[in-house]
Amino acid sequence: MSVTRRTLLTATAAGTLLAALWFVPSANATVETAADPATRSAQPAAASDGTDAALQLAETGPGVDTTPYLIGGTALLGVGAGFVTYSVRRSGGGARPAL
Repeated sequence: MSVTRRTLLTATAAGTLLAALWFVPSANATVETAADPATRSAQPAAASDGTDAALQLAETGPGVDTTPYLIGGTALLGVGAGFVTYSVRRSGGGARPAL
């Protein structure tokens, strides 16, 4: 396979990945309205500017445990560094100038 074709395949794969990531939904906090009158009474009173209710962000809780993501990311970073090291050693260590 020629170098030009390999570069084209790499660029196509990168473009496809970016296009796929475009459609990943984002997490946006929105105001939820209650249909039940009993639940509605627990919400804050009307805002002073004349709107129906004061806008508030959703309660997020204590937070997300990010430990698995950190471990996985570190492992993948190590695997990637290993691949780079293997490739450099396999290719002969790169071009070294003659002395």
